[in-house]
Amino acid sequence: MSKIVPVVLCGGSGTRLWPRSRKHKPKPFLPLIGERTMFEATLGRCGAPEQFAPPVIVTGTAHLEHVEDQARDFPGATVIVEPEAKNTAAAIALAAERLPRDAVMLVCPSDHHIADERAFRAAAAAAAKLAAEDWLVSFGITPTAPETGYGYIKQGEPLPGGCRVERFVEKPDMTNAQRFLADGGYSWNGGIFAYRAGFFLDELARHRPALAEAVRHAVEQGREDGKRFHPDAAAFAQIVPESVDYAVMEETDRAAMVPASMGWSDIGSWAALRDATDRDHDGNSVRGRAELVGCSGVFVDTDGPRVSVIGLSDVAIVVDGDEVLVTTMEGAQKVGKLAGAARQ
Repeated sequence: MSKIVPVVLCGGSGTRLWPRSRKHKPKPFLPLIGERTMFEATLGRCGAPEQFAPPVIVTGTAHLEHVEDQARDFPGATVIVEPEAKNTAAAIALAAERLPRDAVMLVCPSDHHIADERAFRAAAAAAAKLAAEDWLVSFGITPTAPETGYGYIKQGEPLPGGCRVERFVEKPDMTNAQRFLADGGYSWNGGIFAYRAGFFLDELARHRPALAEAVRHAVEQGREDGKRFHPDAAAFAQIVPESVDYAVMEETDRAAMVPASMGWSDIGSWAALRDATDRDHDGNSVRGRAELVGCSGVFVDTDGPRVSVIGLSDVAIVVDGDEVLVTTMEGAQKVGKLAGAARQ
């Protein structure tokens, strides 16, 4: 089988991890876990030349400088520059239109953490085999807790290396999340997909013909600029934004899933970042200068000032320049509503 083509989606407003993440430099381009940025880590785990072709990166003009700077170690990478953000269905379709129809794409968000890269590559290989047989494949993340912040996938009948998708489930309440975890037949929908480019475009045209046509025109009328490709802005502007989940995955009768137990997190909150980092015996995670006394589940990230914390549990304290955030982990879901986060 031909090498898998990583399609890396780069975007986002950067508000959920404010003040460290900002609109001008959101989460993918920050070294939140270890020394590599999230984007660099994504490219790195798709970098094995025996398994993967050079990546195709889809981003907007606002993040183009960060993308090209951090992709320097991947000289074969190409970049599709979206004229405006139109959600994931259009972004993936742009990449598919630029690839041979038989190419197998592995669609990866640029801001997810995966602790076990070997398990990731094994899941990618299984997904690619199914995709080559014209299945639209999701990675089904093995759930470790009754999460209410993720969509779920109900597993159906077995397939080689995976299974059919019986149905996609919206983010549940806690009662249903606990039931899904106990059932054992549900996985988290991690937003990682494998498609044969031509079959994805066929299914998109079947279920969202106007979107598919607008993307095709945007590519046909676009222009190359070295390793950059610029779709036609006028054609692209006709697209009604929609996620690939709604536009294709929940519509197709060829949805499949491969199981993936790989230490995955979307790092969608300060609590998620705390849980993905090394912690002490009390569950505390510290980056920068800090002293904690009598604390548990506390996350501290400071780029300068020393932070001292006494007797607190399940809070995040983040210092970025002259901005300071203090929040409970429960309250961290509301960080994007702060006026400072909105201003960036």
